[in-house]
Amino acid sequence: MKIQQQVSLKGYNTFGIDAIARYFVAIHTVEELREALRLQEYPEKIILGGGSNMLITGDLDALVLHINLKGIHVTQEDADEVVVRAMAGENWHNLVLWTLEKGYGGLENLSLIPGNTGTAPIQNIGAYGVELKDCFESCEALEVASSQIVSFSKEDCLFGYRDSFFKNEGKGRYILTSVSMRLTKRDHTLHTAYGDIGAELLRQGIQEPTIHEVSNAVVAIRKSKLPDPEELGNSGSFFKNPVLNAADFKAFQKEHPGVPFYKISDHSYKVPAGWLIEQCGFKGRRFGDAGVHAKQALVLVNYGTATGGEILQLAQMIQEEVHRRFHIAITPEVNIIS
Repeated sequence: MKIQQQVSLKGYNTFGIDAIARYFVAIHTVEELREALRLQEYPEKIILGGGSNMLITGDLDALVLHINLKGIHVTQEDADEVVVRAMAGENWHNLVLWTLEKGYGGLENLSLIPGNTGTAPIQNIGAYGVELKDCFESCEALEVASSQIVSFSKEDCLFGYRDSFFKNEGKGRYILTSVSMRLTKRDHTLHTAYGDIGAELLRQGIQEPTIHEVSNAVVAIRKSKLPDPEELGNSGSFFKNPVLNAADFKAFQKEHPGVPFYKISDHSYKVPAGWLIEQCGFKGRRFGDAGVHAKQALVLVNYGTATGGEILQLAQMIQEEVHRRFHIAITPEVNIIS
């Protein structure tokens, strides 16, 4: 384990923010993680995973621990299902591809989501009608106070929409080390009704898709709408889609009859934050090197040299305007680190 000094984090966050970590260490094993946490001479420590769901707003006067734990393997299996355990440092999309190669179903709708596996339960990542909780079996995390590995069931994680125990009561207390998912080996349940998946499959002439074809459709849609972080700095969806209760939604729909929506239940409806932002005129606008993507208003981008503070300022401007016009609060999905 080697501690480095004055390390640029530009290559470690998908926004491409050129913030400096005063101290930096790559973590390859759980024992290295324990050792790093015991270092008394570095009282301030920040955990860094794939850097995909975060906005760094300035230089970090701390020891940054880059979680780089690797490994994917099967822990349980029968004729119908399999449990796959992936270490926290595994790239999420590479994990999805690994499961598809094995013929395991369940993660295909979550294709091409940026970031590493260790952050997936924190956000309860989701896309196109599927969330991690739908196939989640358990996860393991290091308890910071005791340095012990603790196992969490689905119930323990308190999953919500882009939310979990690890974003609330467990924040700062645990560091995810592995995630286990229960996947299907046959008779896969496909989710093609959400968003543009069905239309994309029809465009490709596919009527009875396989899990691979659903994944390919999701990848094609994401690539058509979302910028590649390698080419244009971003963290994917910056804001959560607001959820309205039935009464508030019906009133909002009456005032704005063209609003798209997704019915969660008889009591709640999800309204696309991107639509709200676009209606406020932000789509495609640029403020210096901070901007809103031209194809998807939910995505904030770094055109080159924007600071995290400038992107945060843009996000706050958007929040204020959406609230002023629609009386709806939108909140960041990304983790703000300062």
